[in-house]
Amino acid sequence: MADWFDSNAALLFLALLDGTVTAFVLALIALGLSLVFGVMRIVNVSHGEFFTLGAVIAWACFHFTGGNEVSGFFLAILVAPMTVAAIAVALDRTILRRVNYNPESTIIATIGLLYIIQQLVLTLYGPEARPVTAPLYFRVQFPWFGYSGYKLIVAGASALLLLGTWAAMKRSTLGLYMRATQQDAEIAQAFGVPTRKVYAAVFALGAGLAAIAGVLVVPIRQADYLMGQEPLLLSFIVVIIGGLGSLRGTIVAAFIVGISDGLISVFYEPTLAKMLATLMVAAVLVFKPSGLFGEEHA
Repeated sequence: MADWFDSNAALLFLALLDGTVTAFVLALIALGLSLVFGVMRIVNVSHGEFFTLGAVIAWACFHFTGGNEVSGFFLAILVAPMTVAAIAVALDRTILRRVNYNPESTIIATIGLLYIIQQLVLTLYGPEARPVTAPLYFRVQFPWFGYSGYKLIVAGASALLLLGTWAAMKRSTLGLYMRATQQDAEIAQAFGVPTRKVYAAVFALGAGLAAIAGVLVVPIRQADYLMGQEPLLLSFIVVIIGGLGSLRGTIVAAFIVGISDGLISVFYEPTLAKMLATLMVAAVLVFKPSGLFGEEHA
């Protein structure tokens, strides 16, 4: 065992680093899906496309600033979440509200939105994967190798956004309204909580978080119109394992999925990591259907 560790220490550390970065980004994306799922009681199948929109807007901002990496990045950080959140509010008012947030109807509606947004991006942006340069490039030297400093910044920025979201949920009036609506929407409305506005705000918040994740990730990987598919699948896995609407569950599950994905992808095959995550979902559904930190409902 000691010999194996000595000979594979560099690979193990690399897997843990990549897994940690993946976990923080995945937690950011999945948190938006979890909030929508937990507060609105709907499944947003189009959530991954908000991630794609964030990445595509980042590419557009990069070129709008004449290829200036720093200006383009900070412009994208401002423009992408605001634009995508505004789109989410418009979709809530024109589609989700019209079907009265019916779970079955919203699944069909968001599947339609997934293909509409995907095809719009394909038509306007094109099928090519396009790179976006990171706003800064440096390497952090470890005993075995140098590691991308920007990836560590992505992990740190994601952690700060998760902390900010937690603080907003615990300390703000909107957070109080969200928790009340999540517990019982009818009683919350009877006490004066504007549940329709809360739904719109939650849908916009979830979309904005996914868009910021897209902005952060696109310098690491290229932007393309299909890039939201894998984050959507992994986000559903995280939400099911962690529990609906649970920030703690989302973070814990994201680290379980992210670290296992990093380790298995480095030492075995990436496909095996996805298979293991799917098996974990099956085990959770069998033994604890509410998720690791979800609330049991009678």
